[in-house]
Amino acid sequence: MDRGEFRSPEKRRGRRCRVLSVVAVLLLIIVVAVVLGLVLRQGTNFKSTFIDRCEQFAGYNCEKIWDAFEKAYVGRDPCEVPMEAYDPFIAAAHFKPACGRMMFWSKTKDLVHDFTEKKDCFLTLEDTLLGSVVDGLTWCGKEGSSETFTTGCPGWTDCENNTVRSFWNRASAAFADVACGDVTAMLNGSITTPFNSASIFASIEVKRFNSSRVKNLNVVLVTQKDFVTNCTNASLKNLQKELDAGIKYNCKEVAESQIQECSSDPQKPCGSCW
Repeated sequence: MDRGEFRSPEKRRGRRCRVLSVVAVLLLIIVVAVVLGLVLRQGTNFKSTFIDRCEQFAGYNCEKIWDAFEKAYVGRDPCEVPMEAYDPFIAAAHFKPACGRMMFWSKTKDLVHDFTEKKDCFLTLEDTLLGSVVDGLTWCGKEGSSETFTTGCPGWTDCENNTVRSFWNRASAAFADVACGDVTAMLNGSITTPFNSASIFASIEVKRFNSSRVKNLNVVLVTQKDFVTNCTNASLKNLQKELDAGIKYNCKEVAESQIQECSSDPQKPCGSCW
């Protein structure tokens, strides 16, 4: 600018506004790109975990199983995913019944999985491909999107047909459908109602035990030092009533410390743990 010239305040303000507008647009683009990248990474990481876990089991087409799983919820309202949406996944992730070795549980997840990890004599749903691929994970879809989300999904009790709840209901039903021989259930003796009608074990699994396949239900009631309930608990009486006629019932109170000690001793057979 030559000496003696000057810019009017209006021109300076106009230029400043244009610069700020450009900066704002650039920031918006960056934010959108970052958010989109995070969303895409969520889905990629979830699929990677799913496939990695699936590949621990021989004889399965993990990409085919992923496709069947993903189609159950992608593009849907995460509160409107019925159990039946996972039927193609259940069919793709079929497994052979483990007669005499199938273990069910309610409110004893950490203990029972520590036990089955150390002892190879029992098998839970989460030890099969069916349950292991998403154990401990959260996922959902959104209407109008082809992505898998791991945040912003409804919680277990937020809506009845949410993505995760419907999955575990359907997978649990499939696991119970093939129960055979002697079946074991590890229940929590430190609560007043070890057989809770709202639990998956009570509302789905027990109702699907068929006397043509299941001969005995052996309940292991896990107790603490000052345990609250025993095998005469009223809820366990209800369990007996729910069983299909012809299925024999047994219950045994076993200290948690005894189960932990037994599972940590490779020399002890499973039969001696309770």
